[in-house]
Amino acid sequence: MTIGNFVKTIQNIMRGDSGINGDAQRIEQMTWILFLKVYDAKEEDWEFHDDNYESIIPEELRWRNWAVDNKDGEALTGQGLLDFVNIRLFPALKELKITEKTPMKKSIVKAVFEDSNQYMKDGVLLRKVINVIDGIEFDEYNERHAFGDIYETILKSLQSAGNAGEFYTPRAVTDFMVSMIDPKLGEHVADFACGTGGFLTSTLKLLEPQIKTIEDRELYNNSIYGIEKKPLPYLLSITNMLLHDIDSPRIYHGNSLERNVREYSESDKFDMVLMNPPYGGTESEGVKINFPADLRSSETADLFMSVIMYRLKERGRAAVIIPDGFLFGTDNAKSAIKKKLLEEFNLHTIVRMPSSVFSPYTSITTNILFFDRSQKTKEVWFYRVDMPDGYKHFSKTKPMKVEHFDGCAAWWHDRKEIKDTETDTFKAKAYSVQEIVNRAYDMDLCGYPTAEEEVFSPEETIRLFHEKRYSLNAKIDKRLAQIEELLGIIK
Repeated sequence: MTIGNFVKTIQNIMRGDSGINGDAQRIEQMTWILFLKVYDAKEEDWEFHDDNYESIIPEELRWRNWAVDNKDGEALTGQGLLDFVNIRLFPALKELKITEKTPMKKSIVKAVFEDSNQYMKDGVLLRKVINVIDGIEFDEYNERHAFGDIYETILKSLQSAGNAGEFYTPRAVTDFMVSMIDPKLGEHVADFACGTGGFLTSTLKLLEPQIKTIEDRELYNNSIYGIEKKPLPYLLSITNMLLHDIDSPRIYHGNSLERNVREYSESDKFDMVLMNPPYGGTESEGVKINFPADLRSSETADLFMSVIMYRLKERGRAAVIIPDGFLFGTDNAKSAIKKKLLEEFNLHTIVRMPSSVFSPYTSITTNILFFDRSQKTKEVWFYRVDMPDGYKHFSKTKPMKVEHFDGCAAWWHDRKEIKDTETDTFKAKAYSVQEIVNRAYDMDLCGYPTAEEEVFSPEETIRLFHEKRYSLNAKIDKRLAQIEELLGIIK
C-alpha cells in the first residue's frame, strides 16, 4: 500500500465515526496508534539485544497483546475495544511512574500520551483503523522519510495549516541545507522548533554512513536534539526518530522561547543549528522579556534568530530559513538582530529561494541564512535560486527537487559574481558589511525581478503590509533623529 493510499484509507474509515470532528483530530487519532505500533517494533529489537529488558508499558497493554488481530475471532472490537482503550490503556499510559533514572526511551511513552486524546466512538471502526496500521511495515520502504510523508500528506489537506506558520519543509530543502552544513559524527545538531523532525532526519541520513564502530553508533544516537511546542508534531517527531534507530530521542515538548536567553551556559550550546522557525505568529510580553530589550520583537521568527545566536557554540554553524520580511525589515528589533549577526557571527551566505517553495501553504518568499561563529562578518554572498526551466511555480504535483539546488551547490565551492543580462540584475554577488549598514540593514539584495504582480492571500497581504510599514516607520524615525540631532533639538 502506498503512503497516499494508506492515509486515505484511514481517513475514509474515520469519516464514519461521529466522535471525530475534522482532519486535525484524524491526524491526532492516527498518530498515537502509529506510535504504539512503532514502539512495539522497537521493543522487539531491544528485547533481542538485551535479555533483561523490561517494558515500561504493562504487559497486557503492549501493542502485541491487544492490538494485533490474529484472525481467530479473539481480537478486541466494538464496545469492548473502546472500554479497553478509554478506561485502561489511556489512563495507564498517562500515569506511568517516571523517575530521574528512567531511560529516555521509556519515559517518552508517558511524554507522548500526556497530550494525546482518543476521539473515536465506534469500536468497530477503531478496530479497522488499528488493523490497517498494524499491517504496514515501515522497513519495507527504502526511504525512511515515509513517516514524514504520512504527516505531509495529511497536512496538505488542512486548509488552515499555513495560518500559524506551521509549514512542512520540503525534503529537497532540508537535504540541501544539511549537505552545505556537512555534519560529522561527534557533532551535535539542534532544531529548536523541530516539527516532525525533517531537519534531524536529513542530518541522520548523512551521519549514518559514517558509522564504523560501536562507539560511532553511540555518537550517532546522541547527535540530535529537538524541541517542539505543539503536541502532535512532537509525537510525530519522537516516532520519526525511533524509526531512524534513535533509541532515546532527545526531543522535548516545550517552547524554546520561554527561557531567558541570558541563562544559557556552554552545555546548552550546539555545533550546528538547522531550522525553519515558525513565522507570522506573535508572542506574549511574558515571552519577549526573555530577550535583551533591543532584541525584543513581535515576530516569532526574529526571536528564534536570537535563540539560535545564543545557543551556537564557538565555531558552530547554522542554516536557517527566514521569510523576506526579515531581510528587508529595518524596524528596531530586526536591525538590532542583524547588527548582532554581522558583528558577532560570520553571515557568509544568503540563498534566496523562489516564492512557491512552500506551496500550497504560502507563496511568501523565503531565504536560507548560512552563518557560523568563527569570526565577525566581512562580506555576505547572495545567491538567487531561479525557477527551473519549464516551471511557472512549484506545486503539489511539481515540487521543488534537490537537483534544483545543483547550480547553487556548484557555485558554493567556486564563488563568482553572476549577472543576469536579460533582467540586468545580479543572481550572485558579495556585499560588504558597510554596504549593508549603509542600507540601514536592509538585506533585500539579489532578489527576483518583478515580472508580474504576485497575488497573496488576505492574511499574507496584511502581514506583509505591517512588516513594510514597520520598516518604513523605522527609517523615518531614524532620519528624523538625525535631523533633530543636526538642529540641536533635544526631546
